[in-house]
This record gives sequence, structure tokens and C-alpha cells, in this order.
Amino acid sequence: LIPGDVELDVVAVKNGPETADSIYDVFLMDMFIFEAGLSAEADGCDAVCIDTVSDSGMKPLRSRLGIPVVGPGQVACHVALLLSEKFSFLATWGKWEPIYRKIAHEYGLSHRVASIRSPDLPPDLANLITDEETYLPPLLEEAEKAISEDGAGSIVLASTTMWQAHDYLQERLDVPVINPGVWSFKLAELFVRMGKSQSKRDFPPPPKPVDERIFAALAARTESS
Repeated sequence: LIPGDVELDVVAVKNGPETADSIYDVFLMDMFIFEAGLSAEADGCDAVCIDTVSDSGMKPLRSRLGIPVVGPGQVACHVALLLSEKFSFLATWGKWEPIYRKIAHEYGLSHRVASIRSPDLPPDLANLITDEETYLPPLLEEAEKAISEDGAGSIVLASTTMWQAHDYLQERLDVPVINPGVWSFKLAELFVRMGKSQSKRDFPPPPKPVDERIFAALAARTESS
């Protein structure tokens, strides 16, 4: 899926929460993902893809950077609605439901969400879905309920870490299954090739950015503690 003329640079955040189970956690994700993306344009990158369906840090980065900044949550929701009338989020863990309700509300799509389904399996953040027997059949069962009971016309995988489930589910379901990470990458590539980026009318840049000062002070405080 990565063309020969495209170079992919993976940048890890310097810090962040252990999980994403609360508003506090999501706030920290916003902050440190924003920090991780700050240097992308200066480093010669042509676009930024946020690697979480929560789209953490996306809007601040759109304000701060001139290159396109793409969030997989926003992309996946809209791709699903290009292919269906309603979609369901399919997650591994029920505690993350507020994140999906939040992004659907922010994008004005709450009325197009058929349901948010999960087998409520605590995530293995180290191994993700490598234990297929534990995760894949329960995910399939919840997806089938989303379609037959909730009226979902498509299924959105609720995390970029769920990519391993895509082929398994798509082979067994008669509706589109949307893999957010892949779609956001391809859309970012398309924006670059078409010469498009976010509107600076809607995402105006700060007149005097202070991010370097703030994050330097935060790092110094962390090192001294």
C-alpha cells in the first residue's frame, strides 16, 4: 500500500498516559501527540497522520502546521458514510466508548452512528491482537450484532491497533470494514499529490508560537522530579 516514491517516518511520543480510559488520559494524548508532530514540517515531511482514532492533537497541529494533518477517526467515519448510511464502531474494550462518542459529536455524525460495540476485552497494549483466538471471534460476534440488531451498513475499527482484525472480519461480513490507519495514510498521500491542505481560515496559525518554551519547561520539570 506504500508507493515506491513515498517515505514513511514513524515518530513516537515522548510521554503520555498508560491507557486512554479517562478525560485526563485523552488530554495527555492531545498534548504529547501535538508535541510529536510539531517538527514534522521543519523536518521536511509533506503530511502528518495521527496514529489514533481519537484524532488526538489533530486540530492544534492543523493550526500550527501548513502541511496536511489527517486524523484516522475523522477519515474512517467519512469513508464509512461514503459506503453506507450508518456505521458502527467496533472496539476491543468498552471503556473507550466515550472517545468514539466524542469524535462523532465533534464531526456532527452522532446521528449516523448505529452503535458502539465491543466484546469488552481489556487490551493487551504490548501484543495488541496477536492472540487471534482471544480477540477475533468475539469481535466478529459483536460486528454481526451491529449489523443485524443495530442496522449498521459498515463497520469502523475503533483503533489503528486493530488492523490485524480487518481481513478476518471483512472475509466474514457482507458490509464494508474500514481500517482507519490505512485510509488516513492514503488520504494524506492524496492530499499531498493534489496539493491540498487544511484551511487556514478555519485553522489560523498562532501569531507567536510558544510550544518550544512550554515543552522545554515541562521536560526540565520532569527530569528534575
